[in-house]
Amino acid sequence: MKHRGRHRRRRRGAALRAVLTGTALALTAAATLISTSQAEVAENPGALEPLTSTSDTARFRLQEHLVPDRDLKRLAASMGRPVGVSAVLGSADRTLREGADCSTDDRATLPVTPSVGRAYCWDPADAGDTTWRPHSVTTSADADDDGVWGTHRVILTGWTRTAAGGPAADRGLARVAFVDADDPARPVYRWVLLVVPVDGGRDYRGLSSTLSGMVWYQDKLLVTTRNGNSDALYVYDLDRIQRTTADTPAIGRVPGGWSARGYRYVMPAVGSYRFAAGRCTATGPPCPATLSLDRGTAPDSLVAAERTAPGGERHARLWRYAFDSASARGGLLATDGTGRADAIEAYRTRVTGIRGALSLRRPGAGFPSWYVGRASTKGDGHGGLWRQDSQDAEAARCGFDSSHHCWAESVGSLSYAEATDEVWSLSDRMLFSVPLPALDRSLG
Repeated sequence: MKHRGRHRRRRRGAALRAVLTGTALALTAAATLISTSQAEVAENPGALEPLTSTSDTARFRLQEHLVPDRDLKRLAASMGRPVGVSAVLGSADRTLREGADCSTDDRATLPVTPSVGRAYCWDPADAGDTTWRPHSVTTSADADDDGVWGTHRVILTGWTRTAAGGPAADRGLARVAFVDADDPARPVYRWVLLVVPVDGGRDYRGLSSTLSGMVWYQDKLLVTTRNGNSDALYVYDLDRIQRTTADTPAIGRVPGGWSARGYRYVMPAVGSYRFAAGRCTATGPPCPATLSLDRGTAPDSLVAAERTAPGGERHARLWRYAFDSASARGGLLATDGTGRADAIEAYRTRVTGIRGALSLRRPGAGFPSWYVGRASTKGDGHGGLWRQDSQDAEAARCGFDSSHHCWAESVGSLSYAEATDEVWSLSDRMLFSVPLPALDRSLG
């Protein structure tokens, strides 16, 4: 399967953008936009503050830990030959519903402004289960800059089992919806449970993680881990998805085969990155809240933002790591001879409660713009979206009170698809995209 090429299909991308723009869904409430220059100074987070001192940058340092190849081979030898993304998509058993077919309550969680381009709610089999919550999104446009993985347009969304509700053994589990988006009118998807090999590849356990951020780059999927851990990221290989052979409540090896609580597929971790300075804390390494990909750097880079409380006093940090350009290390971070990865850029922002972050360098711009999605200061309701750089900050305002709370409800991560020039994200109930030009216009 061809999926690592760096070619671009410009004409097809332009045609698709035109279709998406012409058929954009009119699903959001009307809004009155007011320039951010009119906002109160207290509400405006202002410019980003570069972090350059060694004491600041050393906190971002990661140590790479790869699962030994012999362990992965042992697991595959016992479970059977690994499969890829196409096999998962070919067995899709869930259907996303287009926005017009979603409930009023579902649509109410979408951004107030700008209007979304595409929007979907989940299959009823999943929409009614409130013990699982979606938090993160990445697409085949992250994996390959032509926007296609093999022959498919694919969207991945990360979900976490909440602490309340459901069996205690399931709490904190992480799963990924593999969405076949080839037909925008009828996307279908299949679940894959994330697991971690143990006992030298003789068994596996479920990944317990707040899957608030994920990036699919080349054949690797990088995901955030549980807050307060020294582990910052787990790494998965999209070519190492395994089929389970038993349908039991257990996760791992069982008499007669392999089980994953009824999931047909599992994806075993192939590595992790841990903070060299230990557990993430308010004063030490930053607990990552979200991830995204930036193709505007050389080499491409992984963008991260720190988790802080909405409306709190502590300022969050934004930073990035370079991806390795060596073909043998596709999808892994650039490291030195000791397996250490250092941040190549870092900032502090006065935006709190960050749940989504993008860094994009627009044509002709001398520096990147950071799009930062924040949760509601009340912990529920619509959040806000700011565009920041080293000079200033801008945001849309909406409603009769000219609020900044114009973005989605229960803000999810952000992912930019260059081939279609749209930004994907999640609300509490819906998966949606916004054309980047419309997003920029709304921000002034």
